[in-house]
Amino acid sequence: MTAPEGVFAPKPGAAPLPRMIRAQALLETKMLLRNGEQLLLTVVIPTLLLVLFSAVDIVDTGKGKSVDFLAPGILALAVMSTAFTGQAIATGFERRYGVLKRLGASPLPRWALMTAKTCSVLVTEVLQIVLLTVVAFALGWSPHGNPVWVVLLLVLGTAAFSGLGLLMAGTLKAEATLAAANLVFLLLLVGGGVIVPLEKFPGAVQSVLQLLPISALSDGLRDVLQHGAGLPLADLGILAVWTVLGLGAAAKLFRWE
Repeated sequence: MTAPEGVFAPKPGAAPLPRMIRAQALLETKMLLRNGEQLLLTVVIPTLLLVLFSAVDIVDTGKGKSVDFLAPGILALAVMSTAFTGQAIATGFERRYGVLKRLGASPLPRWALMTAKTCSVLVTEVLQIVLLTVVAFALGWSPHGNPVWVVLLLVLGTAAFSGLGLLMAGTLKAEATLAAANLVFLLLLVGGGVIVPLEKFPGAVQSVLQLLPISALSDGLRDVLQHGAGLPLADLGILAVWTVLGLGAAAKLFRWE
């Protein structure tokens, strides 16, 4: 049976929105996992840092096993490397090469494109966390606390770093984003309580560092996983403020061209 003249079969038109978001998220994830530099940043470096500083007594992490202190901080670093550094660099160069402009003219709404990117970040983070958790257990990690608080911290940390990464990618040139994102990654690795306890810094500096999103995320995870603390309201509050500021500024200032 043939379609009547002038009627197309199948009927042309955009795919359902959930299917478009799912397809774009899958594409974003595949592109990220195929990028050697991104894998180095998001998977290899956090894993090597966890193994190295747990096996070799380089930094005084206080009482108990080093891995119990390091594992929560490395999980926070993994979130930052994917949601902030990796996303900022990838989105910055997509903007430079006109990829975002072309995608913005497609049936996929711009908010849906950002949703797909966020889904890709979350999938990558799940893979990172699984890998790092397996490695940490192999090194003798003994986590405690409520996993619900851990998930809440990770999700809010992802939102905070995503907002900052998109803000950077949408306002700076791609080369500037590449340099700035990597510089911030290195600075926060050293001064964000990931490997070096914040107590090692002078009091005035420590007060400032505690307000950073990486410090709030690593300290919150450490309080729950190492010390078995309850809901870390102060750290969640800091992450919430960064989330509102980052996503709000990104939504207002992001330039697609």
